[in-house]
Amino acid sequence: MAIQTTALKRFFKYGSVKLPDPGSHLSPEQVRNLFSATYPELASSSIEGPVTKASGLEYEFRRAVGTKG
Repeated sequence: MAIQTTALKRFFKYGSVKLPDPGSHLSPEQVRNLFSATYPELASSSIEGPVTKASGLEYEFRRAVGTKG
């Protein structure tokens, strides 16, 4: 019996929005920087995960909580 490996798909989540993986060659930090052009608040967000789900690996972007000034 041979062992088979399969790569899990990555998914990124921001709030209730699921963001597709732009490329498996990018690190989660690079993905955050790419999506920060569309969602500027992601620039200062933290990355949590990956969490293994049935659909693949899920990373979540969490906004920094705090006050300005």
